[in-house]
Amino acid sequence: MRNLARDLGLDPATVAQRDVVVPFDNVRRRTAAGLLASKQSAAHALTIVAADYSAVEAARRAAGLTGLAFVGRAVVDALREFPLMNATSDDDESMTVHHAVHLGIAVDLDFRGLVVPVVHDADGLRLRALADAIRDLARRARARQLGPDDLAGGTFTVTNPGASGTWISFPVINRPQVGILATDGVSKQVVADATGRLRVAPIGHLCCSFDHRALDGAYASAFLRRVQTIVETRDWSTELG
Repeated sequence: MRNLARDLGLDPATVAQRDVVVPFDNVRRRTAAGLLASKQSAAHALTIVAADYSAVEAARRAAGLTGLAFVGRAVVDALREFPLMNATSDDDESMTVHHAVHLGIAVDLDFRGLVVPVVHDADGLRLRALADAIRDLARRARARQLGPDDLAGGTFTVTNPGASGTWISFPVINRPQVGILATDGVSKQVVADATGRLRVAPIGHLCCSFDHRALDGAYASAFLRRVQTIVETRDWSTELG
């Protein structure tokens, strides 16, 4: 019961001997309403690839950065090539394709809700600047210091359940956006290279949910493969110099 008391922020004695009714707070109510509306209004579909993080791991350890920043940077560049993913749609009639990339980053509030602050004009940021922006938003989100502008205007979202060691996720689209990408846990796996030689590599799934009303599977999958290619083959040292 100590874990329950911890998760609810209650005195352990309060939960030791009885069932506990837990009212949803404002953050939980807003999160629930948004997720339910998304599931009811968007035609959710999922596409998945497995990415080799060898290039990312070497660079991020040297730079002291998280893998999320590298994936975010890859997403920003892939959205330039697949602009229909960088869109919002409020109805069944049309969508708005956005010129700038305003990248939403899902932040868990210590198991007490979820918010999605936005890195505005993320397409103008290189890796370190993007990593700093993500870190700042996450810190201010957990300190309850975000303003309305920090939460507005997102055009595509990245969420990181992999921080908890997940294998595959099916993220809910952050409506009215038409796409969201989840980064799952990275683990050492045996893989074969182009010559058939086996090696051990850090592998993690990239899972992209998309609104099938606005996009077809071939387009969403091509976008995700481009993200994978950037993650795997970019010379990330050029971003860190």
